[in-house]
Amino acid sequence: MIPDRIIEPNTLTTDGRRAEVEVRIPWYRALPGSCIAGAVLRIDGVPAAEDSLRWTMNGRTFRFDELVDETGEWWFPTDSAVLSGEVPVEADDAEHQVDVDVKLYIPYIVIGENEVLHIEEHDRKTMKAGQR
Repeated sequence: MIPDRIIEPNTLTTDGRRAEVEVRIPWYRALPGSCIAGAVLRIDGVPAAEDSLRWTMNGRTFRFDELVDETGEWWFPTDSAVLSGEVPVEADDAEHQVDVDVKLYIPYIVIGENEVLHIEEHDRKTMKAGQR
């Protein structure tokens, strides 16, 4: 719905082994953590290993399998979450292509019997990596 604003500009940071970027919700209403079905992080076309991906919101860090039942933490349209994963990036003067895919369930829009709306959005930004 708002895919061109998922990645916050100039938020790519790295320690050389693990990279992270701030992301915004591509929806107009807040959603609980249980509605965050997954994400993909790619830097310069190299995907972060799926098992290394972490999602941080409201000061708490989760693996995606831990978000399945998470109803206590909410992602609000005014707040950034942090998506991180193991993907080698150097903090140098080079520009890096950052791709993020976000998968969400929208629980209050029913599209079939026992089925709610599922959206997948993508954003791409080019930015330099800062040292973390």
